[in-house]
Amino acid sequence: MAVAELSRSTTRGWHRLPVALRVAIVYLLARAVTTVFFALAAQLSTATSRYGERPGVGALLMGWDAQWYWYIAVHGYPTTLPLDDSGQITQNQWAFMPVYPYLARLLGGTGVSWQVAAILISLAAGYAACLVLHSLLRKRVGTTAAMWAVLFFANAPLAAMFQVAYAESLFLLLLFGALWLVDRRHYAWLYPVVLLMAFTRPGVLAFALFLGLHGVVRWVRRTREPLRVGQIVHIGLNGLLGALAGLSWPMIAGVVTGRADAYFATESSWRRGWLAEDDGSFVPFRAFWDAAGFWFTQWGLGATVGHVALIVVVVAIAALLLFGPRVRRLGSDVRLWSASYLLYLFAVFFPQSSVFRLLLPLSPLWGAAAVPRSRVWRCGVVVACLVGQWWWIYNMYALGNTYWQIP
Repeated sequence: MAVAELSRSTTRGWHRLPVALRVAIVYLLARAVTTVFFALAAQLSTATSRYGERPGVGALLMGWDAQWYWYIAVHGYPTTLPLDDSGQITQNQWAFMPVYPYLARLLGGTGVSWQVAAILISLAAGYAACLVLHSLLRKRVGTTAAMWAVLFFANAPLAAMFQVAYAESLFLLLLFGALWLVDRRHYAWLYPVVLLMAFTRPGVLAFALFLGLHGVVRWVRRTREPLRVGQIVHIGLNGLLGALAGLSWPMIAGVVTGRADAYFATESSWRRGWLAEDDGSFVPFRAFWDAAGFWFTQWGLGATVGHVALIVVVVAIAALLLFGPRVRRLGSDVRLWSASYLLYLFAVFFPQSSVFRLLLPLSPLWGAAAVPRSRVWRCGVVVACLVGQWWWIYNMYALGNTYWQIP
């Protein structure tokens, strides 16, 4: 009896705390766990690792793409593209957007190093993203489930992104904010958010598609929810802005370098690490199709099996988003965004180990995992998240030294 009463009292005290404080407690505890994982990975790193034997945690936080962001902050973007011996464009800064590195450089000018500024941006943006995610999900799944979704999100297998010098945290904050504005019908406030998204990370084209689908749904439901002329204008203009902004970066790269294919050829230079025969041209959906054949051939199953598996996966995901009862609880906007983003990934991305990181914009779907009221289920999801997080950090950082281990 005393234990039960203490538990109820603790629960009541927890719910009396402001949401911002509860989210902060969850987020900071999650970051402490991730820091322990990074420290363990640093101790387990050997001479064969990309980082060498027992590097400091700071070296891990500044690894991989973080070095590209730092290089952009210091040197900017090249006007002459690097070429290999065969004349093909090699990896360079044009694959990365400018908002995050230059924002860190701006903050770094206040007396802290670029590295510290970049990690602080990731940490702060991650906390703010948790707050917005809670607000986005709360009216759909309830306050308790929304907090569990935040707990899953803060401890997710890719939660290391909240502590490394990558643009993911900032992009997620902007994305969740944009989805929140759409959910609250504050379309007029979307313009600056869409622009910032476009130059933080690739993905704004998916948001433009989402806005188009959202507008169609609003039109179909206009008898149940009035659709004003001003709202139609803002939805359309924001969708157009997203499309133009998303296409502008390849055009900017082309103008600056004098090569129209500068951006797409740069992106393809990463893909050539797997497909040596790749000609560097961009054809929508080709990369995923080629990758399915490539990976299944590597696994000894053959390209045909890979292509069939890809089709099955696409159909299964579509069915889940359309008919899954827990996903339907999240509302049409989260489902339309998820479908739009997945279609975008299928169209432009070559899947390899980085695909897990590129799934982060689907994080509002954590709300579906939080819907079941069973405490055993929810605690099991947290444990699975932490196990996945350690596995990912260990493989990508402690062992990260090959094409198969890229965060």
